[in-house]
Amino acid sequence: MTTQQKSSQSAALRRTAIAVAGAYGAQGLGYAVVVTAVPSFQARHDLSETAVSIVLLGVCVAAAIGSVIADVLAIWRNSRLGVVVGFLLEAAGLVLAALSPDAVVFIVAIAIYGVGLGVIDAASNMQGVLVQRHWGGSILGRFFAVYTVGAIVGALVMSAGLQWGAGAVSALLAAALLQVIYVMLSARTLDAERAAREAGARRGALPRASIVVVGLVVLAAFTVDSGISTWSSVHLVGIGAALAFAPLGYAVYQGGVLAARLATDPLVRGAGMRRVMLMCVIAGVLGCLVVGFVPLFGFALAGFLFAGLCVGALVPIAFGLAGRIDPARSDEIVARVNLFNYGGALIGAVGIGLLLDIGGSALAFAIPAAALLLVIPALRSKISQRTNTPHT
Repeated sequence: MTTQQKSSQSAALRRTAIAVAGAYGAQGLGYAVVVTAVPSFQARHDLSETAVSIVLLGVCVAAAIGSVIADVLAIWRNSRLGVVVGFLLEAAGLVLAALSPDAVVFIVAIAIYGVGLGVIDAASNMQGVLVQRHWGGSILGRFFAVYTVGAIVGALVMSAGLQWGAGAVSALLAAALLQVIYVMLSARTLDAERAAREAGARRGALPRASIVVVGLVVLAAFTVDSGISTWSSVHLVGIGAALAFAPLGYAVYQGGVLAARLATDPLVRGAGMRRVMLMCVIAGVLGCLVVGFVPLFGFALAGFLFAGLCVGALVPIAFGLAGRIDPARSDEIVARVNLFNYGGALIGAVGIGLLLDIGGSALAFAIPAAALLLVIPALRSKISQRTNTPHT
């Protein structure tokens, strides 16, 4: 291969990486807008707390279905198609939710959004794994960092909309428009040729044991993430914090997530995937136990920070591991590993909520701490010892 050909390939790969990063960012922004819009639409459609919980449960179920659809689309064509379909479904759900005249239409809209959420979750991670493999080193951490930045921007957009009187409707419509624009401008740059070529290599049964091992890492990470995202403010109020300071727990947690994601790629290159995973487990367990057993505001914030550092690195590492199991079938494997995401979300949100009522914070936050022990099989697995090699 000539120097000019290599330079052309490198430039094309960089363009693909930028497009994939854009998909992560648009996804993070859209999700943040949806979750921060829930209180507005709860009041608008007179939904009870129980009804909202059922709707959120339905989103998880719909997203799991979406992840399966992404797998089917990747096998049929490629994961680029999954990104396009996922964003169009999300945009349709966002518009329908924004304009919903009653609770029934709103619930249908959120279900459509949930399916799109699952499709884009899986498809964007398929794309990220493909880029990382051909990049020749860890890059998933940066993709997930862009997702976190998008989520922060989405929350700020919603806050600004509410403060300036534009309301949640305008924020939802803006997020939908952004996703459609992304599809129109960037979808062609995503990796389609490589995914399609690898589709011809699919044969035989998938390595289920390895998928479960990596899936448990995803389950553990999202148990911590969902638990802290849902219950951090409630916990801080419960230990005596003023209501105005309660959101600081989530803010500190997201700060830790972003810092870890920015540091993940160089850490993995320097220390190795296994050592970084071990550091994540130690930080996460310590953070959750401090939150649960030390009912002081400052210590709780420190615990949320450590938990964020854990989750921020563990999620991109897990999907990187998924891409190593069988590179020729990485799209199928990523779709299956992604399903563990929603199991963790349910355990974190529902399990911690139940135990907060029954046994208090100490017992409740022991759940995510214990869930992190599920990472141990991956630490012992040969998958975490392999190294990426540059594409030639």
